[in-house]
Amino acid sequence: MFITSAFAQGAASPPGSDLMSFAPLVVIFVVFYFMLIRPQMKRSKEMKAMLDALQKNDEVVTTGGELGRVVKVGENYVTIEIAPNVEVLVQKTAVQTVLPKGTIKAAS
Repeated sequence: MFITSAFAQGAASPPGSDLMSFAPLVVIFVVFYFMLIRPQMKRSKEMKAMLDALQKNDEVVTTGGELGRVVKVGENYVTIEIAPNVEVLVQKTAVQTVLPKGTIKAAS
């Protein structure tokens, strides 16, 4: 009744173990940055540069798959001629690719 329970003392952690426990987290973040974030930022910059360089008579493909020639470029919208006398107004962000000149004639 008068005997108290004795508990074992926990082992002392080696010096620097707190820092080493964060090392895998740091490594995962660095890999995540170089594998996902950095390439996405590069693609975003390339897309913005392409959209800023759009001009009249460029041949483009939209995200919907339409091929056409740019007739008019506005701030947020682009008018594309997809057939003779058929013009479509689309958002600039819907332009997926700028094609080399003469691609539409070769495709038809």
